[in-house]
Amino acid sequence: MLLVIDVGNTHTVIGVFQQNHLVRDWRVHTEPGATADEFHFLVMFMFKEAGIDPQQVKKTVISCVVPPLVNMLAAYCKRYLNHLPLWISPETVKIPILYDNPGEVGADRLVNAVAAYRRYPASLIVIDFGTATTFDVISEKGEYIGGAISPGIGISAEALFSRASKLPRVEFLPPPGVIGTNTADSMKSGIIFGYAEMVDGMVKRIQRELHPAVPRVIATGGMAGIMKDHCRTIEFVESGLTLEGLRIVSEQEET
Repeated sequence: MLLVIDVGNTHTVIGVFQQNHLVRDWRVHTEPGATADEFHFLVMFMFKEAGIDPQQVKKTVISCVVPPLVNMLAAYCKRYLNHLPLWISPETVKIPILYDNPGEVGADRLVNAVAAYRRYPASLIVIDFGTATTFDVISEKGEYIGGAISPGIGISAEALFSRASKLPRVEFLPPPGVIGTNTADSMKSGIIFGYAEMVDGMVKRIQRELHPAVPRVIATGGMAGIMKDHCRTIEFVESGLTLEGLRIVSEQEET
C-alpha cells in the first residue's frame, strides 16, 4: 500500500492507495506543533476505523508547504513505518518547470499539475481553492509555466468578519440572489459571487496571455464544488487531484 500526505497551511489530506485505487482518504486540521507520536496515534485511529493494516504501507509520498512539520513527518515515517518518505520537490516531479526559481513552487501546485496533465493532456489552468487560491498554468507540452496566487476565500471572509465588528459570520453558501435583502445574504453575495467574478476574470486574463492556445480549466480544493456552480470558466472539478498527483509521482519514481 502507498500512503500519501498533502500538508497544507489549514488542512492536511491523507490517503491510502492500493495500486491505482484510492482505498480511503481523510481531511484533518494541520497542527504545526504536532509531534511524531501524536501524528502516529491520529493515523492509527483512522487506519483502524477503515480496517487498514499499517504494516501493509510500504511507501510514503509527502507534499508539504509547512516547513515546521517536515522533521516531524520524517520522524513519523522512520519510527512507525520503517522507511523514509519521498518528498515532493522540483527534482522528484518529472515535468519541466519554467518558473524563474523552480524551488519556489509549492509542492501541492506541482503535484496538481502532474495529475491534471495526466488526466487532461492539453494546455491547462488548474485552480486550487485552498488557504490560498492558486492558478497554475501548464502548456500543451506538459510544462509548468507559472501562475498566480491570491488570498483564499476563507482568508478573505475571515478578514471581513474580524475587521467589521457589526458583521456576523456566515456560511459559505450562495444566497437566493446577488442583491441581498439582509446582512447575511449581502455578505454571502459578496463572498461567493464576488469571488466567482475574480476567478473568471483571472482565467480570462491568463487565457489572453496563452492565446492562441485554448486551455482547459480544472478546479480542485475544498471550495471547488461550490465555486463551479458560480464560475463560468470552470469546466471540471477534480476533488482528489492532489492525492492522485502524489500517487503518479510515486509511480514515476519507480520507473
